[in-house]
Amino acid sequence: MSPDEWQAHVTTEAALAMGRWLEARGRLDRPIASLTRRDLECIASNAISRFIVLASERRTAAPNEEERDALDLLLMG
Repeated sequence: MSPDEWQAHVTTEAALAMGRWLEARGRLDRPIASLTRRDLECIASNAISRFIVLASERRTAAPNEEERDALDLLLMG
């Protein structure tokens, strides 16, 4: 998977994680403006968590050292 394909995959997975959180709470059809700050924090947390899992998996399977190093920096903050 190329870096561009991986980025598209990660973006889709993060969006799905956000949608799953909203759907589980019966809020999928509500406008974003009606969500509380806590709701938005939880949505962001779910998306970030999914990204960390995917980036960790990608780091392990990264095809080259340059990409692994970039993911190391990203994951370690």
